[in-house]
Amino acid sequence: MSNFVEMPIAKAINAGLRQAMALDPKVLLFGEDIAELGGVFRVTEGILNQFGPTRIMNSPIAESGIVGTAIGLAMRGYRPVVEMQFDGFIFPAFDQITTQLAKMQNRSEGFLKMPVVIRVPYGGGIGAVEHHSESPEAYFAHTPGLRVVSPSNPNDAYWMIQQAIASNDPVMFFEPKRRYWQKGPVNLDTPPMPLHAARVLREGNSATIACYGPMVTVALQAAEIAAEEGIHLEVIDIRSLSPIDFTTIVESVKKTGRLVVASEASNFVSVSSEIAARVAEQAFYHLEAPVLRVGGFDVPYPPAKLEELFLPDADRILEAVDRILAY
Repeated sequence: MSNFVEMPIAKAINAGLRQAMALDPKVLLFGEDIAELGGVFRVTEGILNQFGPTRIMNSPIAESGIVGTAIGLAMRGYRPVVEMQFDGFIFPAFDQITTQLAKMQNRSEGFLKMPVVIRVPYGGGIGAVEHHSESPEAYFAHTPGLRVVSPSNPNDAYWMIQQAIASNDPVMFFEPKRRYWQKGPVNLDTPPMPLHAARVLREGNSATIACYGPMVTVALQAAEIAAEEGIHLEVIDIRSLSPIDFTTIVESVKKTGRLVVASEASNFVSVSSEIAARVAEQAFYHLEAPVLRVGGFDVPYPPAKLEELFLPDADRILEAVDRILAY
């Protein structure tokens, strides 16, 4: 019998980090205020007491230095897990991530492994100021050499962080910060599926909703509302943004004939754009309507008092569903 425990996403990531650290002494954690404080979201709370200051450390406020140090540690055989305190703080480390971390294995013809995990709390909905509510995942999904994933529920959070740490490739681990305290069951015995597989969360035949991270909850809400009107939406949690499990998405679209891709990120040159293009290539003759994207508007993230207007909600997803069902 599986061992299930109810916990929020933040605690599930914490438990996954502890498990990985217990199994491998080469796993190290560091970032801004993650030791004694446990990070601004308390995701690493209590780990210092269990593993001590040689396994989890506070870093200077210097994101490029954090990632540069992680690269050096990986070259020496460690498995560093670093935290970008907020999504908008990652850009000082952009050069280190995209020109060094992503390319080191290829540059060394595989001789140097880069088992680095970069944890990124991302997305909006927390009432924060500028640079604290970004969705920069497309920059990294666009970069060859990086794996990019995003859990949407506690069970995935627990297992995916361990799978990311076990990878010999660098992994960008995007954590939906407004869902940190959303609770759910965690199976402590069995991983649900491979790291880069998409999952059908709800089956339907009217249209497919593909989404990830913080938007999964919104898509499931939209599906519940649609069901009351006899519209049965199939909801897919993409989970992995690079590589993307296109097989699962395309098979769903072949069944439903319609697709809406939903994310918090702006639609222009986005992960949603790539999914729309690939489905048009691989399932063109099965589509009954154009693929539509629902995302944040193509403007800088607004002040907190306006963010609910910026973030897609169930109504915006259902509006897109109405449009594709009209064809």
